[in-house]
Amino acid sequence: QDFKDLRASCLSQGLLFEDGTFPAHISSIGPALLPEEKLWQIQWKRPTELQRNPYLIMDGVSRFDIMQGEIGDCWMLAALGSLTLRKQFLENVLPKDQGFQDDYAGIFHFRFWQCGEWVDVVIDDRLPLLNGRYLSVHPRTSNEFWPSLLEKAYAKLWGSYQNLNGGYISDALVDFTGGVQVQFSLKNPPPDLEEILKAADKSRCLMGCSTSGQSRRNIELRNGIVQGHAYTVTGAVKIPYKNGWKHIIRIWNPWGHGEWKGPWSDDSPEWDHVEPKYREAFLRNKDDGEFWMSCENFQEQFSWLYICNNSP
Repeated sequence: QDFKDLRASCLSQGLLFEDGTFPAHISSIGPALLPEEKLWQIQWKRPTELQRNPYLIMDGVSRFDIMQGEIGDCWMLAALGSLTLRKQFLENVLPKDQGFQDDYAGIFHFRFWQCGEWVDVVIDDRLPLLNGRYLSVHPRTSNEFWPSLLEKAYAKLWGSYQNLNGGYISDALVDFTGGVQVQFSLKNPPPDLEEILKAADKSRCLMGCSTSGQSRRNIELRNGIVQGHAYTVTGAVKIPYKNGWKHIIRIWNPWGHGEWKGPWSDDSPEWDHVEPKYREAFLRNKDDGEFWMSCENFQEQFSWLYICNNSP
């Protein structure tokens, strides 16, 4: 499908695009994502029907725009959270020639890397809602829709929303970059893991990590970490602490809430022993799903680390 031709055709006829190849129908959701009676209750609505003044992007693209919906696609959203930090990759996936303000015709497009080339995926902007709530990613700012529309395009690429319900963050990292990804088992980590993390952060790699357990269960431990869940690694630094240095890692939960409660978490006493300039630079004490932890705790709580860049 050619995005520009389809949009021009809709504009000339005064129509809003309806995508026959990924219709506003149960077939696009998938038969097993929800119980049958709920599938029949799904309504499809355009952002223009949900908000008076919708935008594709407001104040730039950020991981904090993303809040996971009912679909278990944390693997894809964790990769997407990492993508938002790396503008050189983001512009490939999220083309700038579209929006709700100019030439709006209910049509959008996104690009993903598949089998050695960039594939342009065209969608209409009808989003699935169940009982008035987003089935897909819901925007933290109520009128910003890039996460929901990008997720819909990715669901179309994979065949249905149901096919996003469980997957591998490593696949999504490659689909968003066309890059090379490497995985490290944290049960048997390389001896220089701290240096690897710091070097990967410095060289602007995309990074994610996952916990062991069944992804369908989503059991939250008392320490705040969710089992069978994917997270984004958003930073790795070495800071002066007491009389020495400490390697700490920043991690983000694609639920948009739910954080680690142990050492180096938002309210932990460790931060009292950090110079104010470092504390101000690194600590964001908000319930936004992002938190710091030590490298030791990271290895104990997570099972895999994924690093991806456009060259090895």
